[in-house]
Amino acid sequence: MLRNFLGLFLATFFIAIFILLMQFMWMHVNDLVGKGIELSVLSEFFIYATASVVPLALPLAILLSSLISFGNLAEKFELTAMKAAGISLFRIMRPLAIAVAILSIGAFFFSNNILPKSQMKLWALIFSLRQKSPELEIPVGEFYDEISGYHIFVREKTSKGELLNMMIYDYSSGFESAKVMVADTGRIAASADKRYLILDLKQGESFENLDAQQQRTTGTTKNIPYRRETFMYKRILIDFATDFSRYDESVLQDQHVSKNVVKLTQSIDSMRIVATERSKEQSNRLIHDRYFGRENGRAAVIPEYVTPEERNMYNLDSLWSSLSVSRKNQVLAMAEERARTYGDQVEYNSLMLDDAERYIRKHQIELYRKFTLAFACLIFFFIGAPLGAIIRKGGLGAPVVISVVMFIIYYIIDNTGYKMAREAIWPCWAGMWLSSFVLLPIGMFLTYKAATDSPLFNPEAWIITARRWKEKIAYYKLKLKK
Repeated sequence: MLRNFLGLFLATFFIAIFILLMQFMWMHVNDLVGKGIELSVLSEFFIYATASVVPLALPLAILLSSLISFGNLAEKFELTAMKAAGISLFRIMRPLAIAVAILSIGAFFFSNNILPKSQMKLWALIFSLRQKSPELEIPVGEFYDEISGYHIFVREKTSKGELLNMMIYDYSSGFESAKVMVADTGRIAASADKRYLILDLKQGESFENLDAQQQRTTGTTKNIPYRRETFMYKRILIDFATDFSRYDESVLQDQHVSKNVVKLTQSIDSMRIVATERSKEQSNRLIHDRYFGRENGRAAVIPEYVTPEERNMYNLDSLWSSLSVSRKNQVLAMAEERARTYGDQVEYNSLMLDDAERYIRKHQIELYRKFTLAFACLIFFFIGAPLGAIIRKGGLGAPVVISVVMFIIYYIIDNTGYKMAREAIWPCWAGMWLSSFVLLPIGMFLTYKAATDSPLFNPEAWIITARRWKEKIAYYKLKLKK
């Protein structure tokens, strides 16, 4: 049984990896296609991307392999024979449960030690690919807009690489100062350092509005002149970095995805101390400078010749009524300005505290995720194994459908909890453990039903149960009438 389960697990694991990897590649297809990336860089991207989809592929593979294993046993009546020999379902599941427990421990160490490094290298590679300019391949008969600040139209191409009947829109200096160039022939090549494009044009004309120059010299844009230039040869240098430069990985070391449990815990504790100190500092400043220091503002309505001891004896209502209309307007304007200043200060303090809280939530979410992955593997085994014993269907038909449905339910619940935790609607532990709280009772219920040979998916059993309940309800209704 263990050999059969491990074989199915490896097969379903690689299938799940392939499907999830294709989905990940589709999400980042714009970062890869048309940029002339070397095969070694692509291989590196595939390796890191494969590591990033393991947390989703592992629970799915355990669910599907356990479902197929026990479905095959039940379909061939081998499970019935073992139970008839006095072997309970829990004893049958024991070796596989131990294997899954070992896999769960391995999943935790993978997410704690390997996944942070692969995530850091993956995102550094993605940022590097995004900064790389696309491979220059100008199509025929349509505008090419992959060069920033330029639109290039080519009507024909020769076998030698010459471009015929070119039209170039140059808006690198802004749309108001756009230039239009046409040329009979042209050629584009990269510079030796691969940082620029060299555009050689022959026999053409260029048109340019001089409104920017006129505005700088005369300060007006009336009667805007334009310049027309006819040339036999013209060379244009365009910023266009075609080489591949690595993004600095050290920038990502403080991100939550690149830390293990120890570093996450240290970062959470450090930021919580910083947030507490920042909150106390802001509260003290607001109380002492804004609230208890408000008596300094009474000088606006109390005469200057009154001593500090006499100021506390004044009644503000009587002082207000004694002021002239112009003085009241000044006091109101001063109060409004101070209230606006204090409101801006409170909003700024709130933003500063929100940044710290957001930082803490991201790290807490990543910390809980490392444990929920390992626990999800155990839960899916105790869902898949009893479910296979109940439905008594092996192969890749019904088990695949049931596994996909269960995994979609798990993904929706897990994603909902993640968003609730990220937006601080729920505590981080509640959001990240939500899927486990929902699926664990389902696994316990299915295991109990499979151990007691309950016909959970037998329509006749449900019909009989419904009939019994109907008879009981009718009996109690008749008893109440009497």
